[in-house]
Amino acid sequence: MIIVIPILFYILDVLSFIFIPFMFAIFIGMLYSPLMRWLKKKNFPKLMAVAIVIATTTVAILIIYKLVVLSGHEINMGKRELYDKLDIKIATIFAPYLEILGIQENPDTTSTIKNILQSKQISEIIFGEFGNTIAMLQKTAVMVLMTVFFLVLLLAGSLNFKMIIQELFSRGSTQTIKTFVSVEKNITRFLKVKFLMSLCTGLSFGLICYFFNINFPLFWGLLAFVLNFVQLVGSVVVTVLLSLLVFIEIEHPGTLVLVIFLLIAVQLIFGSVIEPILMGKSFSINIVVVLVMLMFWSYLWGVPGLILAIPMTVLMKTILGEFRSTRWIVRLMS
Repeated sequence: MIIVIPILFYILDVLSFIFIPFMFAIFIGMLYSPLMRWLKKKNFPKLMAVAIVIATTTVAILIIYKLVVLSGHEINMGKRELYDKLDIKIATIFAPYLEILGIQENPDTTSTIKNILQSKQISEIIFGEFGNTIAMLQKTAVMVLMTVFFLVLLLAGSLNFKMIIQELFSRGSTQTIKTFVSVEKNITRFLKVKFLMSLCTGLSFGLICYFFNINFPLFWGLLAFVLNFVQLVGSVVVTVLLSLLVFIEIEHPGTLVLVIFLLIAVQLIFGSVIEPILMGKSFSINIVVVLVMLMFWSYLWGVPGLILAIPMTVLMKTILGEFRSTRWIVRLMS
């Protein structure tokens, strides 16, 4: 074990470009497995069933793309107003400390933001990270294409997840089917609940922004929906970012406190009350285990690791729960 575990982690790190899209494809494929079985029951040819799934996935991607375009248009329309408000806030709060930070004031411009962005220190940071940003975008595009490739193989039956479980654990056929059904059921339920809670969180954030006349409600709703899939960290990040925008836009202290309170309340209600109830006891995972898994997978795989950490923990807990000799680990994780 001392030799195997480091080697296993090294392989997961080196071949992350394969394992990350493969795990994404497995979880997405589990969501589509009930539809695939229904189509098979109705005697649809496998090729046609896969085409239907790909078509629905394409429609979903196009809807998300359209929402991103609309939110980008929304930001473009309101950026001037937000820029002016942000410049006033920064000038009021940070301008006295610019000289301490070594940022020289440019007499040719009256904008504090431009003074900061045109400073030598900030310019070096921005242009120094530009190459890394391009590389990250290229890596993301490759990952998406490989995920689609693995998903097609899984749905077409070229990659058999049930057979993988059987080969890994060398159990009898009946027990293997039972384990696979349990894994599929639990993971599908987990992903459905997470999707529903993320959708409700995104809608709530968007509606709060809309009713209190905060800029870019569509963008913040979409961002809250996406980041909520990153357990613990995502909800905190989007709440802090939106609270900063609220601080910039809202002048009245009472309204400011009310909006921030509503944002925090939405996260607590959906993330800490409704989600655990819908998940049930079978998904109860110790907060220490959650934090350790988030740190481990984010260290190993970065941002994709943060997204995959909790689904993979649920997958591992479900599989371990099917074996008498490893149920004590499940009890420790709960």
